[in-house]
Amino acid sequence: MKIREAVEYIENIPRFTKKHTLDHTREFLKRLGSPEAGLKVIHVAGTNGKGSVCAYLQAMLLSEGKHVGMFTSPHLVSMNERIRIDGRQISDDDFLRVFRKVRDTARRMGEDGIAHPSYFEFLFGMGMTAFAESRPDYVILETGLGGRLDATNAVAEPVLTVITSISRDHTQYLGDTVEDIAREKAGIIKKGVPVICDGTDETALQTIRERARQMGAKCREITKNAYEIREITDKHIAFSRVNAYDGSTTWLLKGSGLYQAMNASLAIAAMEELFFLRRPDFGLPQRNDAREAFARWRDALARVVWEGRMEEITPGVFVDGAHNPGAVEAFVKSAGSLQGPPPVIVFAAVADKEYERMAAYLCRNLPAKAYVITEVDDPRKVPAKEMGEIFSRYTDREVVVCPRTEKAWEEAQKRRLPGERIYFLGSLYLAGMIKARRGELRSEGERNAEL
Repeated sequence: MKIREAVEYIENIPRFTKKHTLDHTREFLKRLGSPEAGLKVIHVAGTNGKGSVCAYLQAMLLSEGKHVGMFTSPHLVSMNERIRIDGRQISDDDFLRVFRKVRDTARRMGEDGIAHPSYFEFLFGMGMTAFAESRPDYVILETGLGGRLDATNAVAEPVLTVITSISRDHTQYLGDTVEDIAREKAGIIKKGVPVICDGTDETALQTIRERARQMGAKCREITKNAYEIREITDKHIAFSRVNAYDGSTTWLLKGSGLYQAMNASLAIAAMEELFFLRRPDFGLPQRNDAREAFARWRDALARVVWEGRMEEITPGVFVDGAHNPGAVEAFVKSAGSLQGPPPVIVFAAVADKEYERMAAYLCRNLPAKAYVITEVDDPRKVPAKEMGEIFSRYTDREVVVCPRTEKAWEEAQKRRLPGERIYFLGSLYLAGMIKARRGELRSEGERNAEL
């Protein structure tokens, strides 16, 4: 079997099965041999920032010499990205090996009258199978959608939970209000297991606090008062934290996403809980020991590149996975904080997102030199013509409709002068498409520039 055949099998799963209960996921894991048993799991939920927190945690754990597994979603280019061991996505050979085991288990379930695992369940089963084989010191699990009913919540005894920023997204599944959504995310909190959370939104915070109280779980809240932005450029941001040990430390992160200071702060707080408070893996630290640990973590974070988040893929061209109103607001805050002329914005969205709300916010709060509207390669895409009409209702700036991403790239480049920026956003699918074809697109743009 080739990797392409395995990927096609997984991509076809939504055609013959659907979302299942946690009892179904637990039965699935049991038939896989309970791969989660004995693993130290850090469980991460939230609307935005989950993947970044996972990446930052992974980097700091590796800096401590730990063996680390990480399961995230979605992928941008390759399905292998979802399963990483010690910072590297699993190889095609490893992907195929765990795929066969999970597929065979799913077939036996069918023979016993049990529904086939869903798309996400199947990949989650592959990830846990891979981790059971490699036996990492820690496994970082990112929820797929929500938390309470998410397949990853079948792991009964994590060592720590983290909840990132919460805003409206997937309202058809999670509820119409921030309180409803926070309640679903807080469903990952387990009895007596500490939780680190983003305390920015008071409504969400109150819901998380109440769930933590009910579960007897210590809740550490990270607010915007916990850190201070020192510098922002289109290459990096620098921030400091209010902390007894690292108050004089300046933390540096790649990229220009202001929101990453909060995500990094959540990850650092999680590390403090793991290493200094709950599970002192290298002994109860003295002050100097802690400072040395912070120095290692600082160096590790400075090297992290989390793809598709204010990522510069070629000079002056950035992709950002902002795909809901909260993420677009964070993007606008970051892009608007940089000096320079108005950028060119390339936008695409899928139909189950609040795309008109995103478009209106962009136009009102980050006037662009031009808006180039394109489409993603997905059945749920919003047609470029329809999306272009929406943008035209909210702006008097130029709106260019280009269904093909190749043409959108070309038109965006035509409108950019030296020193100006292009941002691709609106969908993680768009970020993945651009990253997958950036070499081809860049070459095409360079050829056009020579003509």
